[in-house]
Amino acid sequence: MRAGVGVIVALLIAGPAVRLPAQTDTLRAVALRVAQTRPDSGRAMMRRLLASLSPRDSLYPGALFTAGMLAPDAGLIATNLQRVVVEYGQSVWADSALVALAKLYFAQGDMTATTQAAERLRRDYPDSPLRPRADFTGARAYFDMKDDAHGCALIREALDGAGADVEFQNQVSFYAPRCAALPAAATPATAGDSQAKPAAPATTYAVQVLAVKSASQVDQMLTRLKVMGFDARVVRDTSGLFKVRVGRYPTHDEAAQVQRRLKTRLGGQPFVVEEP
Repeated sequence: MRAGVGVIVALLIAGPAVRLPAQTDTLRAVALRVAQTRPDSGRAMMRRLLASLSPRDSLYPGALFTAGMLAPDAGLIATNLQRVVVEYGQSVWADSALVALAKLYFAQGDMTATTQAAERLRRDYPDSPLRPRADFTGARAYFDMKDDAHGCALIREALDGAGADVEFQNQVSFYAPRCAALPAAATPATAGDSQAKPAAPATTYAVQVLAVKSASQVDQMLTRLKVMGFDARVVRDTSGLFKVRVGRYPTHDEAAQVQRRLKTRLGGQPFVVEEP
């Protein structure tokens, strides 16, 4: 593990990924400040706030996000942030939660989960002002995985989106020389770029292990799968079901092998699904 929980929380709280722009967020801002010197007091403030709000309240996602940032251990941090992404994906806090998750996973040394969080933000929230931050964290994870092609593509995107933030520009620019020998074509094509159209994605296969409406069941299953070393994620369909799936495999046979392992270890009725 790269860092202890205290260091992880400090990394998450620092920087613009924590957005508290509205007057209604005053209590959350106070809780964050208090937590820097008295973490138990900050957590108590957030527990009281969450208890006073309905999950349907527009303020609830922000309170849940902040409670996650102040949680006493990495598991609870991840659980609360994942809830923001899954249950409140249309809120202004979802992209912040993905950036924070990417930083958390990177601090824990989980490079695969880091890149998944960064890529999900890029896919689901392409216009987010936090995208350069996710790009940067994702790039560092790709570099650790010895995947310079994807890492450099994200570094270039992060540089393009750095704006006037000189400190962030300097952090990203540190990695730029590493990418000098790679062609710029490695950068993903932008919308409207008629010269670089991506090929149609190949069909892949995954194993579905759960389909429920309860976020708590989803969190429990994600934790179990992660502990067992499986690459799990959540897909939400139009009916409101949360579907927990494992892996992206190029062939049905590979997915079927994983399906058999999951059935042995988890029980239930996991099955192979086709994904575009």
